[in-house]
Amino acid sequence: MKLVFRWFAVAVGFFVAARFVPGVHVAGFGTAILLAAVWGILGLVVRPVLVVLTLPVTILSFGLFVFVINAILFAWLGGVIQGFSVDGFGAALFGSLVMSLVSSVVKGILGLLGGDRNE
Repeated sequence: MKLVFRWFAVAVGFFVAARFVPGVHVAGFGTAILLAAVWGILGLVVRPVLVVLTLPVTILSFGLFVFVINAILFAWLGGVIQGFSVDGFGAALFGSLVMSLVSSVVKGILGLLGGDRNE
């Protein structure tokens, strides 16, 4: 059940990013659910590898390069998932930031409603 709540939170994040960030387009909530699933897989498999490979740059930028990695993955999803598009790197950067912030807030709200504050 926790996985479903997390998918929902990330899907809401993608949907909100598409609504408020110019250049980010999601065809519908079904597409956002698919995006959330693929984003989760990327977060488990690809993102850690990229973070390790770019560790010197990440250290020199005091961790800010992780935002660039997220934006690259966000833009890559725009080219892979039908019904999702990103018009440029700026849209990918702001879209990934909005998506992350909104999904974190939704996860926090769902955690509070569920009574499980330790996750």
